[in-house]
Amino acid sequence: TNISDCFKFVLENYVYELNIFNLTNLQFTEEKLGQAEKTELDAHLENLLSKAECTKLWTEKIMKQTEVLLQPNPNARIEEFVYEKLDRKAPSRMNNPELLGQYMIDAGNEFGPGTAYGNALIKCGETQKRIGAADRELIQTSAINFLTPLRNFIEGDYKTITKERKLLQNKRLDLDAAKTRLKKAKVAEARAASEQEVRITQSEFDRQAEITRLLLEGISSTHAHHLRCLNDFVEAQMTYYAQCYQYMLDLQKQLGSFPSTFLSNNNQSSTTPVQSVSSPSVLASTSASLPSVSNSMVTSGLSELKSSSGSRKARVLYDYDAANSSELSLLADEVITVYSIPGMDSDWLMGERGNQKGKVPITYLELLN
Repeated sequence: TNISDCFKFVLENYVYELNIFNLTNLQFTEEKLGQAEKTELDAHLENLLSKAECTKLWTEKIMKQTEVLLQPNPNARIEEFVYEKLDRKAPSRMNNPELLGQYMIDAGNEFGPGTAYGNALIKCGETQKRIGAADRELIQTSAINFLTPLRNFIEGDYKTITKERKLLQNKRLDLDAAKTRLKKAKVAEARAASEQEVRITQSEFDRQAEITRLLLEGISSTHAHHLRCLNDFVEAQMTYYAQCYQYMLDLQKQLGSFPSTFLSNNNQSSTTPVQSVSSPSVLASTSASLPSVSNSMVTSGLSELKSSSGSRKARVLYDYDAANSSELSLLADEVITVYSIPGMDSDWLMGERGNQKGKVPITYLELLN
């Protein structure tokens, strides 16, 4: 008898819950068809819900576009995502500036560090690698200080809000279904039971509405937190661009004294003036073109020097590191004494700086009158 009574009790509760479920679904369907009344949320709660949805929408868009900005390669982004989900560290690879820098350095060493082009390639390559390192630092800093908080909101706080909002929707449907049953109840006993059900569902709905409201009011704190993260992101970008500007400014100073005319393989000259970089925040207005030395002047001056036993003053056009003890290292813009000795290679002169002397490449020099 006890087993039978227990089974009967469980079955009755199951039927009751099933009826409640069906009535709730019926309430939802009739609301969509405009055939049932709906309990409206208060205006403040509706505004909070709208603000949360708007925050979620734009946070997702900003987060995704920031990822594209920091890592334009979609395949690399997918790879990083997979490693993140597997909780493994992605393999370290050269980024684009670092790879370009390495190619330039390798090419410069292949062409010869003592040549004008080889030396310039090495200097440019080193600068590109510095820019690549700064780019890597920007990505890492932005990921920690900006992207991670945004992602935590989408995957954490907003998911909790969504869950509580669904519970609120179900509580509202239960309340409206109970109100509908109360309207249809005609027997006094049935009306009493329906009134009791309405009071219970109303209480549950009010409690869930309060929980949801408290969570939604936290969106204002989320905005304040994201504002601080945005400031961190801007500072990281500012540091990155300032570093890149300084690196390029230093590179330009190193290359700024390169002669604008070089002899090509077919003995034709090409002139390419390079303008200096200007930045409103650092320099009001700067513009410097590279010195132009005509091929005829260089040729005549060197021929005169080689044919005589005298010496001339020459300005060093750019840095040169001596390859061995027979050569003399040079610093851009310094003035040295140069002369020719019998049997010397036509591309070299002897240079003197105080007590130091050694061979110097003529393409690194500008003879002075």
